[in-house]
Amino acid sequence: MDDQTRLELEAAAFRRLRDHLAERTDVQNIDMMNLSGFCRNCLSRWYQEAANERGIEMSKDEGREAFYGMPFTEWKSKYQTEATAEQKDAFKQSHG
Repeated sequence: MDDQTRLELEAAAFRRLRDHLAERTDVQNIDMMNLSGFCRNCLSRWYQEAANERGIEMSKDEGREAFYGMPFTEWKSKYQTEATAEQKDAFKQSHG
C-alpha cells in the first residue's frame, strides 16, 4: 500500500469515528475516559495539535468545533449530563 492510500484510509477511519461519536450522544465523555483513557475532547485536542504542528493556527475552541461539528458549549448544553458520583469515583481511580 502506498503512503497516500494509507493516509486516505486513516483519514476515512478518523472521520467515521468522529461521525459515530456524533451519533452516540448518549455516550458521555467521562464514560469514554473511564473505559478507554480518551474522549471526544482528547480527539479534538489531537486534531488541534496536528494543525498547530503544521503551522495552522487553531485554538482549543476551534479544534473542538471541528470535531464536535458545533461549538463545544452548544454540544455540552444539548448532550452532556452531570457526572454521577460513581462516574467521578471511577475517573479518580483510573486517572488519579
